Amino acid sequence: MSELLSPDKIASLVEAAKHGDLPEPGAGSASRRSHRLRTVDFSRPTKFGTEQQRRITRAAETFCQTANTRLSAELRIPIEFEILNTVQLTWSAAQNQLPPGTLSALIEIEPISTRMLLAAEQSFVLICLEALLGGSTERPPRDRRLTEIDWSLTNRLFESIVHPLSLVWQELGGVTLSVGEIDPPDAAQIASVSEPTLTLLLEARINKHSFALALLIPWIAVAPVVGAISGREPSRPMLGQPTSPIQRAMSNVPVRLRAEVASTELSVQDILALAPGSVLRFGARAEDGVTLFAENVKLARGEAGAAGPRRAIQIRGPEGSHR
Repeated sequence: MSELLSPDKIASLVEAAKHGDLPEPGAGSASRRSHRLRTVDFSRPTKFGTEQQRRITRAAETFCQTANTRLSAELRIPIEFEILNTVQLTWSAAQNQLPPGTLSALIEIEPISTRMLLAAEQSFVLICLEALLGGSTERPPRDRRLTEIDWSLTNRLFESIVHPLSLVWQELGGVTLSVGEIDPPDAAQIASVSEPTLTLLLEARINKHSFALALLIPWIAVAPVVGAISGREPSRPMLGQPTSPIQRAMSNVPVRLRAEVASTELSVQDILALAPGSVLRFGARAEDGVTLFAENVKLARGEAGAAGPRRAIQIRGPEGSHR
């Protein structure tokens, strides 16, 4: 209830007002806690929900524990991985935050056929190569141009990192990860420039030296399994997962899959006569589409197109079939 003022108090307030000595509003009453203000950056995407980020971060923490043991054993030096931060940006902004000279590896996600990106400082890669070759890791090696042997060892290094990462993602979303191309020239085409991307920033420590790594996860890469990641549905096993030992052994055999528009045979003389502006006639019609081959075995007819930023083939039917 409001306090009633006596005539004397009213007179004193009027006199104080004449001299500008009115008390501050709320003086003598209990102070109220000020409202908390939170700055919101509307330029950043919010596609990944809080629960999804939390579950992905927990999986990454499990990966760090497993990778510490695996990499320390392979490199024969103590190595520690730790998550520093997670941030949600657009795909272009996430790539721009990578330090210059960073080596990247495409991470293939199966069976949903999408990709994410794993980036590491070149100094981290070089010191790991020194360890693999039995060299000293007391000082980080100077930046240099990688040789063919270096590239081969770099591929093995990324495979050693991705293997424990694949184990936690199989439990998280029912998918497996594998290393694709290293330092690809078309890494920017994994997703559109405005694609919401969750970036996991990691630190690797070797002999008191610190190195930065980053895992870039575009929304388009995990959209097919977002239900499993969110915990709304159980993680489903890979489609067509082999059950017998023979099937499991044969399923790991690499097979080159290629699409052929048309082909023709030429003599050596005709090939040597080719010059800029020469026209080769294949005798195939554009509406016939392309032929899908497994090695040299014809599998099916298909139609060339695109799936998001990637080239794709839509299968129309087995070889010899028509519309």
